[in-house]
Amino acid sequence: MATTTPPDPRAALRSGLPDSYLTPEDLITMFKLKSKETLYTWRKTGTGPPGFLVGKHLRWDPAVVRAWVENNTDTAA
Repeated sequence: MATTTPPDPRAALRSGLPDSYLTPEDLITMFKLKSKETLYTWRKTGTGPPGFLVGKHLRWDPAVVRAWVENNTDTAA
C-alpha cells in the first residue's frame, strides 16, 4: 500500500503567487518552535522571516521564508 505524503506547506509557486501562505502553525512545525510567542518575538524584533497581516491573521510567503532560511543558513557548519 502506497503512503501519501501530506502537502508540503512550502507550496510550489505558480504565476508568482504561492498556492497557499504559511500560518504560524506551519512555521512552528517547520522550525520546531515551542510556541507562537517565538514567532511574535521574531516579528517584533525583525529577527525571523518577514510576515504580513491578512486582516488580523499573520501569514508568510513560502518564497520569502525559503529565502530567509537560505540567507541565514551557515554553510560552514
